[in-house]
Amino acid sequence: MDLFQIITEIEKVDPEVYERFDTRRRVFKHLSGMGKKLTAAAVPGFVAALFNKAYGQNAGPSVADVLNLALSLEYLEYYFYDTGLNTPGLIPDADRQAITTIRNDESGHIKVLREALTKVGGTAIPDPGRATFDYSGGKGSGLGPFAAALLPGGTALYYGVAQSFVDTGVRAYKGGAPFLMTNADILEQALNIHSVEARHSSHIRTIRRGLAAAVSGPGAATTPPGADPKLSPKSWISGNDQGGPSPNTNPSTADVYGPGTNPPPPGVPTGITFPGEDNVAQAGRTITTDSTISAAAASEAFDEPLDYVKVKAIARNFVKPNTLFLD
Repeated sequence: MDLFQIITEIEKVDPEVYERFDTRRRVFKHLSGMGKKLTAAAVPGFVAALFNKAYGQNAGPSVADVLNLALSLEYLEYYFYDTGLNTPGLIPDADRQAITTIRNDESGHIKVLREALTKVGGTAIPDPGRATFDYSGGKGSGLGPFAAALLPGGTALYYGVAQSFVDTGVRAYKGGAPFLMTNADILEQALNIHSVEARHSSHIRTIRRGLAAAVSGPGAATTPPGADPKLSPKSWISGNDQGGPSPNTNPSTADVYGPGTNPPPPGVPTGITFPGEDNVAQAGRTITTDSTISAAAASEAFDEPLDYVKVKAIARNFVKPNTLFLD
């Protein structure tokens, strides 16, 4: 284990990591002073203590908990795309290859996360199966606001729900990253999946613009002038994304783009908050007042994390009651 290299990698994600530990000088003074006293067997405990001090992870989810929540979301997405591909008349021929690729990516993510759980000594949730999910958003009733999404002719709604899923996933992975800081390899794997989910989001949004512009396949490069941004979004989140594809339904997709739990739930490192995607303040500065950048552009420059409590609340709308892996 190269502890210095791990800290260097974390510094790329969290520039204030040394201040969280102590001053940089004192951290390395303590480390250098350990010398031969720090045996290989003691290193894991030392690292855990160091990061508990830095990030206050005494009451929050474990690494295995975070990975299993991510795994839950990947199963939700996998079965959503797989069901769509097997519903006649739902996915246009021009889009089938792209959706097949996305589905297969989710299958790959499931494999990676299950292997990661084994590495950390955790127990991966069992495959819940297609029947566990209620893609109508009806919490098991099958009568939710998105009931038509998996019916022939429900193509536009299907992609709207897909956008909500991928955007939740992107925010969830970023929100879970602080809890993975003690394991650089696992953190890297999670952030790699995060980047793939972001590309999925961009592609789903492009497809939605194509539908709104009556263009076959992902052919709309930009949002048509005067188009409804809920139906023809940008390739990235802008502001609160107009409350998402269906802001006035129940469950509201606005939660996907809105603020997280306030105050933050147990175990969240001190100083980390979960503003909505329309946030224009970063590093203690308000971008729109410190520059000529517009509110839309300022919000588009950053992806905001979402905490595990809010992520579970969103996901529970799409599963049957008493689904253990979302408790």
